[in-house]
Amino acid sequence: MPEPVLTARGISKHFGGLTAVDDVDFEVSAGEVVALLGDNGAGKSTLIKCISGVYRPETGEVSFKGADITGHAPADIRQRGIETIYQDLALAENLDVGANVFLGKELTRRLLGLLSVTDDQRMRNEAAGALDQLDIHIPSLKQKLVNLSGGQRQAVAIARALYWQAQLMIMDEPTAALAVPEQRKVLALIRSLRESGIPVILISHTLHDVMAVADRLVIMRRGQVVANIPRAEASEELVVRHIVGAA
Repeated sequence: MPEPVLTARGISKHFGGLTAVDDVDFEVSAGEVVALLGDNGAGKSTLIKCISGVYRPETGEVSFKGADITGHAPADIRQRGIETIYQDLALAENLDVGANVFLGKELTRRLLGLLSVTDDQRMRNEAAGALDQLDIHIPSLKQKLVNLSGGQRQAVAIARALYWQAQLMIMDEPTAALAVPEQRKVLALIRSLRESGIPVILISHTLHDVMAVADRLVIMRRGQVVANIPRAEASEELVVRHIVGAA
């Protein structure tokens, strides 16, 4: 197996008297899709937030490409190439596609050689190139995101992460509330990331989606990892048994 690009060792996180994550080891290799599974309260989201810098673990270390990133700020972790796409996508629905890809990093041009204004057309052109890489077609990039489908919004969020050179993608329930055709498109995007060598951590309650794209399934229960199963050895029945503690 290739050397892991992300390694978490002995991660623990407490909230008062509650232990949310308890001495967890977790790793992801290049071009690997790892599904992180478990019931509500199993510790999945807390572990991800320890990796992405939202929380600082009480114990343990997180390293990415050989560098210790434990407790670093989310902005620094994003700068290093770890992108987290949460269920709410964190997009600006009142702006168009290009503006969302460059949100917070807008391109500008000089108007009449004096005023600095946003270069909307250039941002749309750059966004179009990123979407083309993912084989995504949006009829007009001038449309505001509020007018796009759920699958198209997911594509914009992924295109933004890729444009800014994401080297690890964390996706939290990416197919939730999407219609079946759009779910398939998102799964195709995950496969495309894998083929590009970009590892993906996938959090999902939809086992059918997980079984369709994951290379490995890590199952958490009550803050601990209870199973780490290669896809070839996994079945939906076995996964459910681990999730509910019956395995």
